[in-house]
Amino acid sequence: MELTLVEVLILLLVAGICGAIGQAITGYSAGGVVVSIVLGFIGALLGLFLARQLNLPEPLAIQVGTATFPVLWSIIGSALFVGIISLLTRRPYYPRD
Repeated sequence: MELTLVEVLILLLVAGICGAIGQAITGYSAGGVVVSIVLGFIGALLGLFLARQLNLPEPLAIQVGTATFPVLWSIIGSALFVGIISLLTRRPYYPRD
């Protein structure tokens, strides 16, 4: 599987958008653009793993060159991943007196 530079940039853009949507769904921002891209790819892995375990189809996938990117599962997986991160890293709320 060999991708051109333009195809890699398109995949990075799609992953960044999916990661940003996942962060927006959870209401927790883990970082900037690079974090959104990483979350998009982690979400794709997590989402596809869950979909395959539950025998679910891949309803929305983008074909870029020879690579297929699962948009819906990336958004769901990144939202789950960011939700777990937010539960583990959020500081408790202490009201002021």
